[in-house]
Amino acid sequence: MQDLLLFVTVLSPFVAGSVEVVKRTVKLPKNYVPLLSVGTGLLLGSLAYPLTDMELILRLWAGAGAGLSGTGLFEIVNRREGFTKSSKEREDK
Repeated sequence: MQDLLLFVTVLSPFVAGSVEVVKRTVKLPKNYVPLLSVGTGLLLGSLAYPLTDMELILRLWAGAGAGLSGTGLFEIVNRREGFTKSSKEREDK
């Protein structure tokens, strides 16, 4: 159990950073950000095979937990409408 929590703690900043990069580069409906966060967590958790000796299912649980703790849980609670990149941001550039 401690290994799982430690892996979630290590994985969370990478998931949050990856999701933030996608949010800033791709016009994405804000409703899909939690799904993106959990999916990114699952992907990074499964790709961390050489870094840990945990089984795949534990790495997937850790990835999902990291995705929810990164941005997903916060975004799920808030009612989100619109897109991640607004048209005003594109006009400024």
